[in-house]
Amino acid sequence: MMRSVGTLTRADLAEAINRKMGLSRSESLALVETILSRMSEAMEQGENVKISGFGTFLLRDKAQRIGRNPKTGVEVPITPRRVMTFRASQILKDRIAKG
Repeated sequence: MMRSVGTLTRADLAEAINRKMGLSRSESLALVETILSRMSEAMEQGENVKISGFGTFLLRDKAQRIGRNPKTGVEVPITPRRVMTFRASQILKDRIAKG
């Protein structure tokens, strides 16, 4: 049985940058924030975000459709929306598969 071993946070990313690159903690955190902010802005503007060797954050516009309440069976309209998915690169999939 697989289980989660934890969660990587912004602070963890900043700490890794601090150790690897020697930037101060505040500079490292600012770098993480800048990267995440730029990625968020790109997706807000409808751009996909591709990070080679890691994966792609893909945006997809879903049209209005009819859904069904699973408890009652009543049909209800589902409003149009934009959704984001993540598609891992083959490199990342291979690394994860190795454990």
